Amino acid sequence: MEIKIKNFKISVSCKTNLKSLISNKYNIPLSEIEQIKILRQSIDARQKNNIVYNYQFYLCLKTEKTELLKDENIEIYHPNPPVKYPKWTFAFRPIIVGFGPAGMFAALYLARCQAKPIIIERGSVIDNRKKEVEKFLSQKQLNPNSNVQFGEGGAGAFSDGKLTTNLSDKLIDFILFEFFQHGATEDITYSSTPHIGTDYLEKVVKNIREEIIALGGEFHFNTTFIAFDKNDNKINIHCSNNQIFTTEHLLLCIGHSARDTITYLFKKGLAMEPKSFSIGVRIEHLQSKINRIQYGRFAPFLPPASYKGAVHLKNKRSVYVFCMCPGGIVMASTDTLEKIVTNGMSKKNRAEKNANSALLVGITPEDYYNNSPLDGLFFQEKYEKLAFEVAKDYKAPCNLVGEFLQNKVATQIRSVKPSYPHGIHFCNLNRCLPDFVVQALREAIPLFDNKMKGFNDPDAVLTGVETRSSSPIRILRNETLQTNISGIYPIGEGAGYAGGIVSAALDGLKTAMKIAGFDYPKN
Repeated sequence: MEIKIKNFKISVSCKTNLKSLISNKYNIPLSEIEQIKILRQSIDARQKNNIVYNYQFYLCLKTEKTELLKDENIEIYHPNPPVKYPKWTFAFRPIIVGFGPAGMFAALYLARCQAKPIIIERGSVIDNRKKEVEKFLSQKQLNPNSNVQFGEGGAGAFSDGKLTTNLSDKLIDFILFEFFQHGATEDITYSSTPHIGTDYLEKVVKNIREEIIALGGEFHFNTTFIAFDKNDNKINIHCSNNQIFTTEHLLLCIGHSARDTITYLFKKGLAMEPKSFSIGVRIEHLQSKINRIQYGRFAPFLPPASYKGAVHLKNKRSVYVFCMCPGGIVMASTDTLEKIVTNGMSKKNRAEKNANSALLVGITPEDYYNNSPLDGLFFQEKYEKLAFEVAKDYKAPCNLVGEFLQNKVATQIRSVKPSYPHGIHFCNLNRCLPDFVVQALREAIPLFDNKMKGFNDPDAVLTGVETRSSSPIRILRNETLQTNISGIYPIGEGAGYAGGIVSAALDGLKTAMKIAGFDYPKN
């Protein structure tokens, strides 16, 4: 008998075996429990005097126990339907530009359909890319084509590796399982806040690439998509190194930082529209302080705490937390010379001293639009350049929360040591962010403190600027997921259809399924 138990609570300080607890609660002999598979695990910290793990799990029993179904918390288990791989029948191999999460899952699916995809990636393979990133961090020598934003694995390869998403889709379980099968730890398949970690993500990316190659896929790293032309149904793709490829299906998984490619596509006539995005800063607290805020006396029993949230100001503008990194660092993430871009990064163990998250203010087209869908790109670039000009170096503009809230500038760090690798330069953040963004942050921090006492710690560090949480443009596509130029499929974050590792992977997977002709059951 296969059942699903939907809500099973265990105190976080309880050391008892899960199987024994299930046996005792439901009066099932241990010998009759054939298999337990955790489907979801979350921490419920709403009651600080009794923090619990909340589980959903699948239970396979050797005998029928239909009386269990009288419990409203138990139901028959219905696994998600399998993903199928129809054989590729088109004359040309598909071409995928970009090997971030969207490109990885599009390529993996099409490779399993025997399509033998061709993948073009402007950056390096992950091992070489790591060396280029380390060279920038240690010597400030930047490779514009292979860095934190570009290269095998995409921008997510040098981030927190967080796999949370606000989407609800059965294919997310498929994506998480593929990450696990390719080298991530099994807990990502059931955790409510799944997290690979940069160190594990490297292995996952390599293993996915190796499977694609084994299935006939072809990779061209350090190769930049430059141009295309179309003749009937054939699309010719022109790349650096004088390489030309021909296809009927061009999948653009270019990422949100491929501004040169986006500009070219706009000039070639692909329909685009401006969209909302966000900018702001990274806020750093001591991780031990966040643990106490979130878990109180239960902190020693639990992993590093995270948080999330949003506040809405009187002027209708929103400020929210994004990409929260427990036990991580603030990363130097520019892909362009003489600009400052920040992001958060952490390894699987999340063992660094600080917690950091993006503290972002919503930006709408009304804030930046003049006459072109590309105006959002120019808006981002303006403040990235201003952030560099503060120190005329790769030191990041910075202030402490205490001084920031008083409209003053700190002169020295206190209990929270900034983790940004190139160092910081104290300044008034109005020098590198719009006045309305600074004012919104100043109003929002005390509101967050109302929800999390201690959030407005005067020693907490604000590091600018965070500008790349999502793309400011959307490349329009129709119900077949093609642009106004048929045969071209804009996918993922760079096209404006995703905002994170999982949502980008999901968009890549669904687009590949659409092209191959497989409709995944929705119910």
